Amino acid sequence: MNLEFFIAKRLIKGAAHKISISAPIIKIAIAAIAIGVVMMLIAIATGVGLKNKIREKVAAFNGHIQIYNFDNNNSDVSVAPVSLAQDFYPEFTSVSGISHVQAVASKGGIIRTMDTFEGIIAKGVGADYNWDVFSEYLIQGRLPEYSGELNEEVLLSRLMASRLGFKVGDTFFTFFLKDDDASKIPNRRNFKIVGIYDSGFEEFDATYVFVDIRHIQRMNKWGAHQVGNFEVFLEDFDAIDEKSNEIYGSVLSTLDTQNIKNRYYRIFEWIGLFDFNIALIIGIMIIVGGINMITALLVLILERTQMIGILKALGSANWSIRKVFLYNAAYLIGIGLLWGNALGLGLLWVQHRFRLFKFPNPEEYYIDYIPVYISFPTVLVLNLGVLVLCLLMLLVPSYIITKITPVKAIKFE
Repeated sequence: MNLEFFIAKRLIKGAAHKISISAPIIKIAIAAIAIGVVMMLIAIATGVGLKNKIREKVAAFNGHIQIYNFDNNNSDVSVAPVSLAQDFYPEFTSVSGISHVQAVASKGGIIRTMDTFEGIIAKGVGADYNWDVFSEYLIQGRLPEYSGELNEEVLLSRLMASRLGFKVGDTFFTFFLKDDDASKIPNRRNFKIVGIYDSGFEEFDATYVFVDIRHIQRMNKWGAHQVGNFEVFLEDFDAIDEKSNEIYGSVLSTLDTQNIKNRYYRIFEWIGLFDFNIALIIGIMIIVGGINMITALLVLILERTQMIGILKALGSANWSIRKVFLYNAAYLIGIGLLWGNALGLGLLWVQHRFRLFKFPNPEEYYIDYIPVYISFPTVLVLNLGVLVLCLLMLLVPSYIITKITPVKAIKFE
């Protein structure tokens, strides 16, 4: 039998423990641990959730990694075509961890109405385009269908539709300058709006209109086997730097690659600060919870001074007695963790399910509601970390037990 654990359990279950002077202080310490866990769970879930959502939106318009001709010179529009006859298309077998590869092309144009006009980038996509990521952003109509014959269906953003006064079912003319001679009469295309999307990312919503890639191929006088660039999607975003290097090394020397972290480095530098904020909140909460537990431990030791004296008189070692109080403290921390997880995870589930809390300025965060994401391993590591760090903080104050002498302790009132 573990004597220290047995004594600690008797102290915890004893009636005197519940009506003692230390009872309110212990409750405050438990509440501090619980509130700290709630705050840490919220910080992690909202920080990671927001990072993931912003990553998803940037990747939805660009893929994780782009492969293009060197002559394009990082232009937003396709200048020099790339052949579809590539070893990595349609399946990228030479590099692991790639979920999808799609061919696209972009061309600048102007939408003209009787009252106004808007500059756009027509993004041409084909039958291989992965629309799954756009299903969440679709607010009206349906997604275009480009697997059959060439058609005039387009997907337009709500922002652009509002500026131009368009709705689902409307048709409009778009003018595209000719690449070989801008002085010639522009190419004109008539499109029909079949769907309206809203990603919340104004930088993209104010620019991109999704069209059939065959329109761009015809206007650029490309063959059916020529596209503007390839977009590569990864299974794990955290491996983007490693996979970028692998992909660059596996494609032809005439092709270049770029990932969205480098292309939109300001956005990713900004969301990188979330990790620092999360770490700061976790550190503060652990310190606050640890200080409250130290206070509770000192009160418990003071309250049990006579017991400590008796145990020492019976021959118990200092470390053995300290373990009794550390077991007691671990139990109290566990109660705090239990309540904190129940409340924190409950709040996160409600937010994930009903999206009750929203940003007052969604244009600054590219999303109107506060997204949350948390995994079981994260919760497990967080709880173990809080428990271990708090117990380590309690080792120093528990050293006071070694200074208690049996004679004075037994007489202590």
